[in-house]
Amino acid sequence: MTLRPLAFLAAAGALSFSGLAAAQDDGETGFNAWKDEFRATAIEKGIPASIYDEEMESVSRIPRVMELNADQPEFTKAIWEYLDIAVSDTRVSNGLNNYNANRELLAEIEAAYGVDAEIITAIWGLESAYGAILGNYDVLSALATLGYEGRRTSFGREQLLAALEIITKDFADRDQLKGSWAGAMGQTQFIPTTYLAYAVDQNADGRRNLWADLPDVFGSTANYLRKSGYTADQPWGFEVSLPDNFDYSSADRSIRKSAATWSQAGVTKADGTALGDHIDLNEEGFIFVPAGSAGPAFIAFSNFNAILRYNNSTSYALGIGLLSDHIAGRATGFSKDWPRNDRPLSLSERKALQQALADAGFDPGPVDGIIGAGTRAALRKWQEANGMEPDGYASDAVLEALKG
Repeated sequence: MTLRPLAFLAAAGALSFSGLAAAQDDGETGFNAWKDEFRATAIEKGIPASIYDEEMESVSRIPRVMELNADQPEFTKAIWEYLDIAVSDTRVSNGLNNYNANRELLAEIEAAYGVDAEIITAIWGLESAYGAILGNYDVLSALATLGYEGRRTSFGREQLLAALEIITKDFADRDQLKGSWAGAMGQTQFIPTTYLAYAVDQNADGRRNLWADLPDVFGSTANYLRKSGYTADQPWGFEVSLPDNFDYSSADRSIRKSAATWSQAGVTKADGTALGDHIDLNEEGFIFVPAGSAGPAFIAFSNFNAILRYNNSTSYALGIGLLSDHIAGRATGFSKDWPRNDRPLSLSERKALQQALADAGFDPGPVDGIIGAGTRAALRKWQEANGMEPDGYASDAVLEALKG
């Protein structure tokens, strides 16, 4: 149990600091000045001064973190390239081996939390290659770097406070707090606030050890998904076939309709069978086309949304869903090929596309090179206004048309 509500941590995201903007350009000098200034905030939020001083003295700025922050693969790789890695033959084979090796424990966790064992295994596989790659970044340094500069300062500061709280409450030692460049920790990569809120001591040894104890790893992952709305024995989604007259402007995460409504519109499973053969027709889902109208289409239901709570990227959630299908033995090939001849846009080209949309009067949100929901929505509106299929797919052909 945490001693403070999560609002204690969330409040850190709205903090402002006098003089930081000027200091941010001074490299390590500016970073150290920021640490000194942030100290008062941490103490105000309940971190003992002695803990802050001891742990933050060795915290350093990591330039590589900022490079990775600007180029996350879930948002920058072509979907087929991302899935080639996420659902590779090796990851599938290792997934089956690890699933079978831990079948009894996974069955116990599934029964206790109502989360399918293959989904837990898929998250384990995609987050850490089944415990083989946990990340070797010092979590405090990585989060302090994010908190000091860049587009995710609110996130970095909130998570840094949470990591310091983990140490303060003796949930984990500083040496244990190794993880990804974004501060995710353990075999299923919990960020510090998620650890405080959802990690469980499944084996009742007094520690919530996501680094070494598989009962805690699986139990914590299942607890997070359950509290995110996961329902056992329900599909995350599946590939679908869309009718020739399908309105691609409705293929968006924000547009949810019952399976019955989608079925009435002519949507079927990719093999041609009715949606009602695979899901309750009252279940709501959304259609998405991650490679535009030229690639496969999918329908996603509430369990997909629970996976999105883990990582708010449709590429990530699709990777988890497809990997879990392989582990459960229900995977099939795609009925429609990915448009692999398309050239993924570079970071500068993605920014150019966003700027061109903004210049044309279609607001994509920040010009940051991340093709997220805002950019796709603006792109669909531009495509529709220009007589194109409004699938929101940012291709090199679309960029050239925008420039023209």
